[in-house]
This record gives sequence, structure tokens and C-alpha cells, in this order.
Amino acid sequence: MLRVAPVGSLATLKADGNPFASLVTVATMPSGEPVLLLSRLAVHTQNIERDKRASLLLVEPGGESGDPLAGARLTLVGEMSERDSDPSIRRRFLARHEEAKGYVDFADFGFRKFTIRSAHLVAGFGRIVNVGPDQLLTDASECGDLLAAEESAVAHMNEDHGEALRLYATRLLGVPDGDWRMTGADPDGIDLRTGRLRARLDFPKRAKTAQELREALITLARAAREAGQARAAE
Repeated sequence: MLRVAPVGSLATLKADGNPFASLVTVATMPSGEPVLLLSRLAVHTQNIERDKRASLLLVEPGGESGDPLAGARLTLVGEMSERDSDPSIRRRFLARHEEAKGYVDFADFGFRKFTIRSAHLVAGFGRIVNVGPDQLLTDASECGDLLAAEESAVAHMNEDHGEALRLYATRLLGVPDGDWRMTGADPDGIDLRTGRLRARLDFPKRAKTAQELREALITLARAAREAGQARAAE
């Protein structure tokens, strides 16, 4: 949910102390830390500038249909940061939310990170647990080589290996076919999207370098093709 949910409900505190909930679009950094693109004109941003404490509710894609309480959801508790101009935030956010290109450069908009202090996971009836940031986030401190290569790796996969991305999605994840694109890579896996659909594919083992990222992508492509051959032989 942390990696895949494209939208969330952001709860902030008004000047009178009452809670205020609003809908926001969400992306993540390589560590899994959520990032949001917010306007200074919005009530939730005005609330944050007075009191950084906030909560973010994420719902597992697909949990919105049928019985909404039967799906999984994750409530994050923490604080919002000041505006952050890190170019990697902009790149990763726009890769997930292309529609934001129309307003990202407006003067009142800026990126902010959500620092997770604690979380509450409801994975279905009777499956409820509190989790800490260390159980949700990925330690990317020793993965500088991979992170430096992420942008070029994503561009290369989207430009030259679209078919492999489709196989990742359809054969390894079992999601509907489409023009699947890679939106990000991190030590634990890659993020994919097509239209409104989002998907997450984990690596067989953790990758720390650009070479290990390349090897992981090749291994996944091979596994996807073998899965297709096995189905054809049945």
C-alpha cells in the first residue's frame, strides 16, 4: 500500500484544534517515505504550516470495491516537512502523477515529505497490527550507486524494454495488460503504472548497485518469459 497507493486521505489540525481531512495524491521516495505535492492556498497546507503533525490514510488498490471494510488500509502518523526542492522528489512524483505536470511549477505548489513515526495496519477483519517505521521503510543509505542510476535505468526500461515491463505486470503480478511503464526503482523492487493502475514488483533479493539492479531486472524478465512458456505448455 505504501508503494502502490496513488491517493490518500490527509488529516491535519486546524487552528482551533479540530481535525481536517482532505484528499491528496501520493508518491514515495526510494526509502518508501511518502511525498506530496501541496498548494500553499489549500487548507491542509495552512494547517501544516502551523502544526506539522498529520496522519495519512492509504487504501490498497481494489479495496474500494465490494465491501470497503474488507480491504487492507494503512494509517500513518507523523509530521509533514517544509517544502523540499530535491529534484529526485519531482522526478519520482511526476512519473507517478503525469497530470501534475500542468501545475507543478505554479508558485504556490511545493513538495513535502511525510515523516512516519508510527503506523496502524488493517489487513482485513481480525488482521490488525501496529507497525513502526523500520518495518515499513527501506534503508537506502548504502545504495548510492543504485539511486544514482535510477533515473537512467527507468528511462532505458521505458524506451527499450516495454515488452519486458508488460510481462512483469501480466505474468509475474497477474494484473491486466496495458502500456505498463516503470516509474521508479529502489533496493527492494520497482514501481509500475499504466493509466490509473499501479503495481509493485519486488526483487528476488535486495539490490544495492546499478549492476545488481540490472541483474535483478534481467532475472525478472527471464522468470516472466518462463512463466509464459509454462502456461503455454499446459
